[in-house]
Amino acid sequence: MSEGNIAADQLRLFIERIERLEEEKKGIADDIRDVYSEAKSQGYDTKIMRQIVRLRKMETHDRQEMEAILETYKSALGLA
Repeated sequence: MSEGNIAADQLRLFIERIERLEEEKKGIADDIRDVYSEAKSQGYDTKIMRQIVRLRKMETHDRQEMEAILETYKSALGLA
């Protein structure tokens, strides 16, 4: 087997792995959408839930810094 064939086989395997992972990602995204839909049917605000999920992903100090800046901006605009 030539080096070209080996490289082509390796590339094909990488592409196939990526394709499988993309399918799994789509399935997970569908599952997440279903959970939000279920929460919405129970009366929860899904926009707020999405914000909470984003906040929980953040490091504590980053979240605190963002919240402090947000409060400063809100105060400057008379929203506080």
